[in-house]
Amino acid sequence: MSDAVTLTSPEPGIALITINRPEQRNALSAEVRAGLYAAWDAFEATPDYRIAILTGAGEKAFCAGGDLKEMVETGLQVPPRDMFPVPYDTVQLSKPTIAAVNGVAFAGGWMIAQGCDLCVASRAARFAITEVKVGRSSPWAAPLIHMIPQRIMMEIILTGKPIDAQRAYEIGLVNRLAEPGETLDVALELAREVLQGAPQSVRAGRETVMLATQMGRSAALEAARHASEWTYRCEDAQEGPRAFAEKRAPVWTSFD
Repeated sequence: MSDAVTLTSPEPGIALITINRPEQRNALSAEVRAGLYAAWDAFEATPDYRIAILTGAGEKAFCAGGDLKEMVETGLQVPPRDMFPVPYDTVQLSKPTIAAVNGVAFAGGWMIAQGCDLCVASRAARFAITEVKVGRSSPWAAPLIHMIPQRIMMEIILTGKPIDAQRAYEIGLVNRLAEPGETLDVALELAREVLQGAPQSVRAGRETVMLATQMGRSAALEAARHASEWTYRCEDAQEGPRAFAEKRAPVWTSFD
């Protein structure tokens, strides 16, 4: 992992992945892409990390997207399938993630924020799918149809015009808004709330949401029941009701 992307742990259980190229608006250069792949792999492989927050250094940009200068220099045509590190797509993850969007999230920046399970955005942030402005395409945006209405998605993609954080919140792209400078604090608060849940229950809940998104009703129900079996059988399934009955906070043990 290079200094283009840092991985720290501000609190127990939380991994903080930061794109650290504010002078380049945290664009997805080759160095940043390699750093993100390494950071995501380290997060997934470390049992102590139960949730990750992805953010960008500085206050102006979360990530301005692909490095257009690099694309010109390399003559990039169709991007390789694994060119960009997108959570749960080109990066295999089993734990929840939060995008802390502290500034602009354009094109590839929107792509990696969209890939995360949850999103916190500064009120000063802006989102845009700008590929039509530079003659590129945005096939990565296809899953967006499960997040926002079709006509809104159509306008965003066809015009390439940015929307502000308030609009992103209103259409369901963003979970929580934060005042400028407080985005990471709000993301950490959200992460703590997730960490209060039993680890296996959180994992099964996340998988249930994704199964419901990808499948029809009957198939999703069957697959979700199967995915939840381990949750019911682990010790935490007994600890939760027991702690409730004893009027105390549960002590979770099933982290793997």
